[in-house]
Amino acid sequence: MKKIKDLPNSERPRERLLKNGAFSLSDSDLIAILIGRGTKGYDVLSISKKLVNAIDKKGLNLTVEDITNINGIGNAKATSIAAAFEFVRRRVKPEGLRITSTADILPQIQHYSDRKQEHFLCISVNGANEVLNIRVVTIGLIDQSQVHPREIFADVITDRASAVIIAHNHPNGSIEPSEEDIEITKKVKNAATTLGILLLDHIIFNKSGYYSFLEKGKI
Repeated sequence: MKKIKDLPNSERPRERLLKNGAFSLSDSDLIAILIGRGTKGYDVLSISKKLVNAIDKKGLNLTVEDITNINGIGNAKATSIAAAFEFVRRRVKPEGLRITSTADILPQIQHYSDRKQEHFLCISVNGANEVLNIRVVTIGLIDQSQVHPREIFADVITDRASAVIIAHNHPNGSIEPSEEDIEITKKVKNAATTLGILLLDHIIFNKSGYYSFLEKGKI
């Protein structure tokens, strides 16, 4: 990975944000701006990538300790980042977003469409169809050996969710479900039924569109 100082001014995150807007930046670039600069031995772009991975795993439950566990981030910067996350949590958090259709959740997960690996996501939903949290369960090729119900439902149960939506991005190719996608959907639905939790949908998405098992009558 290139360091900030190795990039032309026009390719640096702050300059691109000023020119093209925040929407044009990747997650890592946005976090790099929040971090500001790296430390000796730890470039800001490398630090930001590690922080994005931590955010993927914890979602809105990210803590100061999660941030300071990343080499290159001290207490001062960690508290600034944690404060920014808390402000977002209070003002524009997905918690409280009411789901009435698949399209309602897409803006909350669409930023994963540019990831180079498949990210398997779990969205916890309460009895009022409101989003409680969004987490990354696994990263990599989606198959039965890598996606297990215990990883999906451990945090869902902690959230006291009554329903879930699962989703994953297809970085390349069609959004049509593979045989593995179909089997995973069946496996998760069976586990959800056993736990008394409703599987609302399985969404496959990329930059150009999405496939909904619910909309296609496959769930």
